[in-house]
Amino acid sequence: MTTAGIASQISAKAYARRRKQLMRMAGDDAILVLPSANELIRSRDTHYPYRQDSDLWYLTGFPEPEAVLVLVPGRKHGETLLFCRERDLEREGWDGPRFGPEGAVEAFGLDDAYPIADLDDILPGLLEGRSRVYYHFGRDQEFDLKLIGWLNRVRAMVRQGAQPPHEFLELGHLLDEMRLFKDRDELKLMQRAADISVQAHEVAMRAARPGVREYELQAELERVFRMHDAEPAYGSIVGAGANACVLHYRANNGVARDGDLVLIDAGAEFRGYAADITRTFPVSGRFSAPQRALHDLVGAAQAAALAQARPGVAYEAGHNAAVETLTEGLLKLGLLKGKLEKNIADGSYRRYYRHKTGHWLGLDVHDVGEYRIEGESRLLEPGMVFTIEPGLYVSADDTSVDPKWRGIGIRTEDDVLVTKDGYQVLTDKLARSADEIEALMG
Repeated sequence: MTTAGIASQISAKAYARRRKQLMRMAGDDAILVLPSANELIRSRDTHYPYRQDSDLWYLTGFPEPEAVLVLVPGRKHGETLLFCRERDLEREGWDGPRFGPEGAVEAFGLDDAYPIADLDDILPGLLEGRSRVYYHFGRDQEFDLKLIGWLNRVRAMVRQGAQPPHEFLELGHLLDEMRLFKDRDELKLMQRAADISVQAHEVAMRAARPGVREYELQAELERVFRMHDAEPAYGSIVGAGANACVLHYRANNGVARDGDLVLIDAGAEFRGYAADITRTFPVSGRFSAPQRALHDLVGAAQAAALAQARPGVAYEAGHNAAVETLTEGLLKLGLLKGKLEKNIADGSYRRYYRHKTGHWLGLDVHDVGEYRIEGESRLLEPGMVFTIEPGLYVSADDTSVDPKWRGIGIRTEDDVLVTKDGYQVLTDKLARSADEIEALMG
């Protein structure tokens, strides 16, 4: 079978362990229902490239649309059931091979699989006798209505002795916590995504020259992704000059002029797992004095945040350390006035630093997992992976600052694993400081 996804590099046994763990957490009287991601129309009869739902991928590695995973803990005739498309040689001639129910059982270590067309007949019987339903309500309105219909069919049989579920729970409460902690297999894939991304950023930096278009640098990045059987984990951001001050810049059609900085925020996705890197570099190969001053300050803020990346420290501590470092530096450079404590307390620093210092990373580039527990910042634990990405952005239109600062946008972002006794930077191979960047470009 050549269907994409079978080479996910995570074994069927590993997926089975995840499913077993999730079912233990849910309990023997529960049922868990996970539909696949929908195919999305790009225009008329063309589709966007298909990307499987991250939760279904995490539990099976199954890559196809029109599928539903149903977990029924303790069921004697099989706990792990998949509903999927049947083999169809005519359609496979157009769209590529399918596993079909029989192939899915063999390839993904499932207990049983059925044609997706049989879901309407079989699922009500699986719901009957279960107390709790775990499901992502609100993600897919059409599937929500189908599930409610199946539940109502069971409720209609109460007088005949049917026992419908009486509790409906958000699946994310269980699954998000599992996904937050990366296992050894996942970390191998994340390191591979990071290594590909590092190489892509290096190629883009070396391709930079005055007059280059942002989309030319984007093409260099994404060529390297595809060369290594990866794809963009998100829309690549390539912002030259003042465009670097737009946090979610998407146009990528500007020109990098002599003296400009270029901010590239881009990462590869490899076998479903994302990397997320940002570097800011001078298109001409040399930082000006104001550019270097701000770049060094962002680097110091990142180092301050990184020092907090260890078990037992509050997740929020990294952001607080970055904010304090940035604010202190902005005061020294004259971009802020007054006392350090007041500038932090009243949020004056947000004029130049509008975002948080990172996010969880994994199957989603902004991965699942709570940042706060019972109102308090959660403590870091081994196996968590997150980004550290402080930045500074001085609007080109800000006439209240010295002209030398205007239009400078800088962000430095790396991917960080919390280890047993500290941290590991997955993206550490990429030049980070101003000196390292100049040496790479030189």
